[in-house]
Amino acid sequence: MNQITPLRSALYLPANRASAVEKARNADCDAVILDLEDAVAPEAKAEARAAAVAAVNEGRFGHRLLAVRVNALDTEWGPADCAAIAGCDPDAILVPKLCHPDEAGIYRQQIGDRAELWAMLETCIAFTRLAEISAKAASANLTTYVMGTNDLALEMQARLDTQRTPFLPLLTQAVVNARAHGLKILDGVFNDIADEQGLSAQCGQGAAMGFDGKTVIHPKQLSAANAAFSPSVDEVSRAQTIVAAFKLPENAGKGVIKVDGRMTEILHLRQAERTLALHDAAIRNST
Repeated sequence: MNQITPLRSALYLPANRASAVEKARNADCDAVILDLEDAVAPEAKAEARAAAVAAVNEGRFGHRLLAVRVNALDTEWGPADCAAIAGCDPDAILVPKLCHPDEAGIYRQQIGDRAELWAMLETCIAFTRLAEISAKAASANLTTYVMGTNDLALEMQARLDTQRTPFLPLLTQAVVNARAHGLKILDGVFNDIADEQGLSAQCGQGAAMGFDGKTVIHPKQLSAANAAFSPSVDEVSRAQTIVAAFKLPENAGKGVIKVDGRMTEILHLRQAERTLALHDAAIRNST
């Protein structure tokens, strides 16, 4: 199995907050997203853009994937954002409000070929065309979806509570499309920084739905995201047992075996191998 890069937690921070950027270099997260969009006031956009370029060029983010969220191309800042960030070397460029099947390709033309393209799913129209958008992802090297549940709630005029009941069909639709086309997918943010119980519950919900990880807005939220999207002790133990059982000489070449009284197929072996790979990768990122 190819080495897995965990994406359990992705920390948003305004690119023009130098102290936050410096702290993020040692934060317990798998990705850092330097934001030029929602977290930055219009009068500070140029300053944030310059700060993002400087931060990317300086580096020192260690194992953490480094993404920059630009403003949309149809805004007064978007084209300059794309040109500036394309000139440095982040791991990914995150674009907001992806709506149409050809839009990822248009962004790819603007940002060049080096960085991965990540895209926010945060508009109603995106979900009416998500299958078409996803089918064209590979041609634009669009690798990752990021849920924008706050903007989606605003457009839908729906209430975004911890359970996210109105959004469950859309969250599932997004995961299904991502998996069908080999994309990673990050869950949306949890807004109430003080509500640790609610955060843990929503992280658990996202993990159960199949998301790779969660975007967060404060370092305090990282431990809950990392825990929810890492294999549990029981899951790791079970995976080790399955892998060991298939390696026994008497099970060589078998497609189905019995492990601890359960019928276990090759697909369970593949799941177990992925669990152990994710566990190992999470340990590497925490050291």
